[in-house]
Amino acid sequence: MATKLEKTLKREIDVDGKAYMLAISPDGLKLTEKGRRKGQELSWKGLLDGQAAAPSAAGASMEEAETAAEE
Repeated sequence: MATKLEKTLKREIDVDGKAYMLAISPDGLKLTEKGRRKGQELSWKGLLDGQAAAPSAAGASMEEAETAAEE
């Protein structure tokens, strides 16, 4: 049986040599650079609705456009 998420859990992660704090709360996720206050937030509803995929898709299409422009 799983434990219900009732309060915020914070964990430090390392991405490409930079330290980040990941906060998992009943409201959603928040990822901030360690020592900073502002970061990326995603609600659970947003995750289920596919909002997490939208920025990735937009970034990929921009990279393709930049590569095509360079050629």
